[in-house]
Amino acid sequence: MRIITGKARGLHLNVPKNYNVRPTADRVKESLFNIIGSKVVGAAVLDLFAGSGNLGLESWSRGAKFVQFVDNSRTSLKLTDSNIQKCRAEADCKVLKHDAEAAVDVLYKQGQRFDLAFVDPPYNKGWVQKILAKLAKSPILTEAGWLIAEHSAHDDIASAVPERYEIFRSQQYGETVLTFIKKKGEQ
Repeated sequence: MRIITGKARGLHLNVPKNYNVRPTADRVKESLFNIIGSKVVGAAVLDLFAGSGNLGLESWSRGAKFVQFVDNSRTSLKLTDSNIQKCRAEADCKVLKHDAEAAVDVLYKQGQRFDLAFVDPPYNKGWVQKILAKLAKSPILTEAGWLIAEHSAHDDIASAVPERYEIFRSQQYGETVLTFIKKKGEQ
């Protein structure tokens, strides 16, 4: 697992020693960031279910101004912290140990808003649907913000998208699907 491009290009990130964390495959990550394009430059990014910090650190490397990492696992947060240090990104990153659902409420109450929010939870456990329900009550995305969910092809999330939001793109890579969600009417 490596940073694909940007200021930390080619840097190999520390990887989990067990299978409790499923990092985004490099080919899926590369496709994801090709779709996002320059939207990441200067963005405030939320990496929910951070795991190793892979997606957030790729965002930082490509020019995001700030990355908020959230995970409920101490082991994952240690891994994320070690990768932040490896990238020398401490000044632009914060780590929060919290349940993802509760973290959305906490961050919203703190006034934090994000241009990009990555939701990459364990597959087929209903987590994406739970986060989408929270998004309706605690809208942490900026007006032009995107939520990108990585989930199983067997995980139906279309019916869970809140009323004010819409799926505007979906890409499948074998068992993995990337679903892009934004507020209705936004470009």
